[in-house]
Amino acid sequence: MKERIYDAIREALLRQGPEGQPRFAVERPRDMSHGDYSSNVALVNKLDPQEFAAKLKVEGVEKIEVAGKFINFYLSREALLPGEQVIAQPYAGKTVLVEYTSPNLFKPLHIGNLIGNILGESIARLLQKTGADVKRVNYPSDIGLTVAKGVWGLTQTKGDPNDIKALGEAYKVGNAAYEDGSGKEQIDAINTALYEHSNAEWSDLREQGIATSRRHLDELCARLGTKFDTEFFESESGPLGTDIVRAHIGKVFEESEGAVVYKGAHTRVFLNSRGLPTYEAKEVGLFDLKSKAYPDFDVSLTVTGGEQKDFFGVVFDAIGKIFPDKVAGKTLRHVANGFLRLTTGKMSSRLGNVITGESLLEDLQKDAQEKMADRVLADKEKTAQEIAVGAIKYSVLKSGSGRDILFDPEQSLSLEGDSGPYVQYALVRARSLLRAASDKGIAPSQSDAPEHASVLERVLVHYAETVEYAAVELEPHYLTTYLTELAAAFNSWYAQEKVLGGPHQHYGVFLAAAAERTLAEGLTLLGIPTPEEM
Repeated sequence: MKERIYDAIREALLRQGPEGQPRFAVERPRDMSHGDYSSNVALVNKLDPQEFAAKLKVEGVEKIEVAGKFINFYLSREALLPGEQVIAQPYAGKTVLVEYTSPNLFKPLHIGNLIGNILGESIARLLQKTGADVKRVNYPSDIGLTVAKGVWGLTQTKGDPNDIKALGEAYKVGNAAYEDGSGKEQIDAINTALYEHSNAEWSDLREQGIATSRRHLDELCARLGTKFDTEFFESESGPLGTDIVRAHIGKVFEESEGAVVYKGAHTRVFLNSRGLPTYEAKEVGLFDLKSKAYPDFDVSLTVTGGEQKDFFGVVFDAIGKIFPDKVAGKTLRHVANGFLRLTTGKMSSRLGNVITGESLLEDLQKDAQEKMADRVLADKEKTAQEIAVGAIKYSVLKSGSGRDILFDPEQSLSLEGDSGPYVQYALVRARSLLRAASDKGIAPSQSDAPEHASVLERVLVHYAETVEYAAVELEPHYLTTYLTELAAAFNSWYAQEKVLGGPHQHYGVFLAAAAERTLAEGLTLLGIPTPEEM
């Protein structure tokens, strides 16, 4: 319907013959009293709104009103009857690489990587829904200073490399020793030896620790609903990036005080004075690996913390000069995720004040089970896990990309508004109503539809355009906000209407089915589980 209104306005503008391309927007008003859609066409084109509105006729619109310089459109009863919503396909024919999670291995998954996973998975699903051929990419750090700190830490703590908690403790010890200087020389030596494979004992500790971290990563991703198409590792990209950078010294890079640097928006080191690749050089190698695996990709998205914006600005600039033919016609983009903050502030594994992805989910699941202690459910543990995942994912996705998240565990599990479980519970109520209707033999039908549309219907009509907008903007929070509004509209309708046994019971079941379908699909696009019971 939005496209129909847009096309009608555009055609009217073209008939009027203004200079240049038509400029205007068609949007959903914040206040329903201003219609189902509104346009600023009169404002931006300096037209008489009353005169221009009189020229507009749109199928499915029963009333057009002017409010100031804005033209408001009210849909007809027939247009508001829930039906199939066709989602536009702006990414049709596009191959999009979405790189996310990408943790430092050799320690438990940091909460920042969990946030990246949540945002990246939702973006991947939205892109798929709007036509893209999405390739999910994980790029774990399996070598480098972080791993060297962990290996050194294991030699000091005598910890078990097969125990993820022992790895976390070893990293904390190694990082502290590196920061205060007491272990810096030894850790640097370990780092070099791991790259050169010159010490069998250290290499063996590294391999065992990496395997342990990967097992835990796989388990967590399974709980979150993520499965990657491809994994690249820094142990692959590092040597490749080193060779590529060295081959472009004097053309793209230059030597400075024993290191190899790139001078872009600001100077960054790509090979350090020991000849080892930095993260920058590894990104060069990663781009080459991606290009070989997916030579025809159109867009490559990298979902990481917002503090890396400048880093990627310089790296992408350097990659464009190294691989001008491979980059031509392609988009390389960094998508920022924010930090999750508690009352104690930003959490950091560097300081040892770490909340891991696993521990956060386990705590939420435990709290969810306690809240459901008096309820009879077929599988209480599964439901608690679905609620916990929904709670953390919603909390992350309700904010715009790059914005920090103030996480309140108690609020995240609330069934009263602005939470994942609140939306999940609306879905569960809809499913319960549909089961009851089926038991009573009440079939969904439009035959007894009421004369006037409900708020629920006026919210439902905007689903498809919301999905498209969230995908184009790479901002899942638009869909998160919409689903919260839809859940509120359903709950209000459910409380006010006598559906089964009422005067419009067949249409009530029909409308409940539309709400259930939309809530389920929308939650799935966010990567949030859709429980059958709560």
